[in-house]
Amino acid sequence: MHTKPSIFALIIGTEILNQRRKDAHFDFLAHALIEHGYRLKGSFIIEDDPALIINMLKFIASQPNPILFCFGGIGSTPDDHTRKCAAIALRNGQTEVHEEAKRIIEETLGKHAYPHPIKMAELPKGSKLLHNPVNNMPAFYLDDRFFFMPGFPEMSHPMVKEILQTKIPKGSPLYRYTLTAQCKENEFIERMEQTPKGVEISSLPKLHDDTRWHVTISVASHDKVLAKETFETYIKDLKNKKIPYTLDDDKA
Repeated sequence: MHTKPSIFALIIGTEILNQRRKDAHFDFLAHALIEHGYRLKGSFIIEDDPALIINMLKFIASQPNPILFCFGGIGSTPDDHTRKCAAIALRNGQTEVHEEAKRIIEETLGKHAYPHPIKMAELPKGSKLLHNPVNNMPAFYLDDRFFFMPGFPEMSHPMVKEILQTKIPKGSPLYRYTLTAQCKENEFIERMEQTPKGVEISSLPKLHDDTRWHVTISVASHDKVLAKETFETYIKDLKNKKIPYTLDDDKA
């Protein structure tokens, strides 16, 4: 992958938005990507609305070097719109019978493949298959960058691991250094304004017991030396101002 990818999660499911189900994909995918040397550019949870799905797919496809992990809506029930929406957003609008998918569904389900499960073989033109380790019903992907998987974590999460192992080259590690200081984040504004290119800075304030301000500063870069040097400037400022700090992330 020659340029930095823009990686997105699209989680489709009205049942998540109305709280009948809890999302299980965001945390899993975010951690898996970090371990692989990447991070999410954005994550969206949307309802089972074909127009919305199409618009979201078109938006993600318009981003620089996009990669999409899409969860949900590839089954055979009337509220499963993702296969058709992917065809509209990323192809000519038509689905066609994928012969390999058809064979897998027929061999797995026999006579029970008809009349409904076989619909899952109707895919956008040029689709390639992703193996489903739970029930063998295939998922699919397009252009080696748009991956469409079931909403069931037991099925889709092994697919994510397989995609990262076989289809997306491992990225460079991100080196991160973190401290928590007993002050307001205003103490660091000038320093943050001097952040070198290639360094990511985050400032997370927290009010303890309604009276004591703490702020967690995180410095990260794919350049280990640059990340460490930048982080040391924050340490130096704190020592000069005699502000207490700890080398940790205040998550309490």
